Amino acid sequence: MKDFIQKYKLGIIGIFVGGILGYAYYHFVGCNTGSCAITSKPFNSSAYGMLMGYLLFSMFDNAKKKEDA
Repeated sequence: MKDFIQKYKLGIIGIFVGGILGYAYYHFVGCNTGSCAITSKPFNSSAYGMLMGYLLFSMFDNAKKKEDA
């Protein structure tokens, strides 16, 4: 388990940061009509933020691995 966390540390941090920012986007910007696919519910907005956070932070993880090789 410790090896897994060490290997995917930046991705896991990205999931947490993205989830928080996704919920903040829902809370502060949101969608008044409820017809918006992503921002109509807090779960949708948080899940999308988690996905984007993971993808963004894992980009930097791959760059770090290439420099070490």
